[in-house]
Amino acid sequence: MSALTPQSDMPTPTTDKITQAAMETIYLCKFRVSMDGEWLCLRELDDISLTPDPEPTHEDPNYLMANERMNLMNMAKLSIKGLIESALNLGRTLDSDYAPLQQFFVVMEHCLKHGLKAKKTFLGQNKSFWGPLELVEKLVPEAAEITASVKDLPGLKTPVGRGRAWLRLALMQKKLSEYMKALINRKDLLSEFYEPNALMMEEEGAIIAGLLVGLNVIDANFCMKGEDLDSQVGVIDFSMYLKDGNSTKGSEGDGQITAILDQKNYVEELNRHLSATVNNLQAKVDALEKSNTKLTEELAVANNRIITLQEEMERVKEESSYILESSRKATKDRTADGQALTEARKQLKEETQLRLDVEKELEAQIGMRQEMELAMKMLEKDVCEKQDALVALRQQLDDLRALKHELSFKLQSSDMGVKQKSEINSRLEEKTNQMAATIKQLEQSEKDLVKQAKTLNSAANKLIQKHH
Repeated sequence: MSALTPQSDMPTPTTDKITQAAMETIYLCKFRVSMDGEWLCLRELDDISLTPDPEPTHEDPNYLMANERMNLMNMAKLSIKGLIESALNLGRTLDSDYAPLQQFFVVMEHCLKHGLKAKKTFLGQNKSFWGPLELVEKLVPEAAEITASVKDLPGLKTPVGRGRAWLRLALMQKKLSEYMKALINRKDLLSEFYEPNALMMEEEGAIIAGLLVGLNVIDANFCMKGEDLDSQVGVIDFSMYLKDGNSTKGSEGDGQITAILDQKNYVEELNRHLSATVNNLQAKVDALEKSNTKLTEELAVANNRIITLQEEMERVKEESSYILESSRKATKDRTADGQALTEARKQLKEETQLRLDVEKELEAQIGMRQEMELAMKMLEKDVCEKQDALVALRQQLDDLRALKHELSFKLQSSDMGVKQKSEINSRLEEKTNQMAATIKQLEQSEKDLVKQAKTLNSAANKLIQKHH
């Protein structure tokens, strides 16, 4: 994101803060997610004006891709920073169950998937970041050991699982930053897998590779054999970066209300994105079910064809046996003509050839049936995986809704506190006005007493003069 300048000629502290805040912002739809210390804050984009230049339209693909790259880079910064701090505070070797480490791998997976070119397969288009990672062993010979270990793991069946295992082994080897830098420097090789405006092809990829150097202070140990890396759902858990309202008891009044509103808006936006993801997965499941139904119908047609061919083969066998029996009777009786015998043999040869052709076609139909059954099994497995992912996303959606209700309750409590403070302030103002009026009355009384004292003094002086 380019640097932004205020509209005035001389920068002020306020405009400097706005510009700094804009440079540390993740743009998401019409909101901005600011990184304030260790938490995320969602605000409307219409609340400030940072530059007089016209904003590019959100429908421009380059603008959208630039925003996505900035979002992923900022999420990588948060993830790496949180992982290093928590690991140093923990003071022990990390394993695969450590939540910040899991989130780091999810963020890295999203970064590697950004701008991937789709490849057509039997089940549709497929995007996998395993292809670019395989190139590392050609650029850095030390990475050949990791690639060979990943290929030898028995539990990995998909390219996504191999890519996840490669990232974990590279982190254990403390060479992840070196490998990513070597890969990013060869954009001529990456252009085969990524679009021109993908994260790995732009400056953000080099920044992330530089940030990965800090992970060399972390010791990690993973057990790959018992871990299911093929079916894991890579969803970023933004709740790890939300600020907890109970942890900052010193902030009061409008600050608490603003923080609660920001977190509520952020949860609502995340809720909408998760709902859209659930809808997309549901559409994919429906498409797979339709494809499964179509394959089932084709399998039924193939089974009917096989049954028909089997019946035709039985009929040919019966006709052949009938012809053989007739020829035997003709030979025993020796009354058949030699020409009829020749024709019978010719017909028998034709029937035998027809039988062989039918058997070949039957074998071909059986092979097609086996292929269709295998395809159906693969589709059923894919449907099960999508349904599991759908269940996980729905569970996370329910958690976010519960968090939303809790934040709404906090907001209502804060509103009641503000109302009570307003009433106390109004009472204090009334008492202040009353005290001011009393002070004015006392001042007036004091002036009157002074005048009376002066009058008495003058009268006393006159009496003294008369007495003398």
